[in-house]
Amino acid sequence: MQDRVTFEYAIIRLVPKVEREEFFNVGVILFSKRKKYLGIKYEINTSKLKAFAPEIEIQLLNDYLNAWKLICEGNAAGGKIGEFEISDRFRWLAACRSTIIQSSKTHPGLCINPEKELQDIFDKYVL
Repeated sequence: MQDRVTFEYAIIRLVPKVEREEFFNVGVILFSKRKKYLGIKYEINTSKLKAFAPEIEIQLLNDYLNAWKLICEGNAAGGKIGEFEISDRFRWLAACRSTIIQSSKTHPGLCINPEKELQDIFDKYVL
């Protein structure tokens, strides 16, 4: 049990028509302070996207999510937010939004390997 560390995660949702409040999960953001880990994994199901909103360009969404990835990495290409402390970057990404890409409330957990946990949560809630 001592090998386990706390982590937080949020599910990334695609809300093609915000006014309808319909969404589907496209990814996960996971943060572990003790492991100094912030990771993101995403995949947009094009069939679901076409069913929800055929007019939305998938490349636009992928560009947006790639910007989130750059922020997670602390990459200079992630802009000013990418320069924030790791915990602040997670809080910014997991903050409530009214755009077509949103995140769920954060959820806590315990893990040994945050990267494996990210994959497990992604497999469970996105795929």
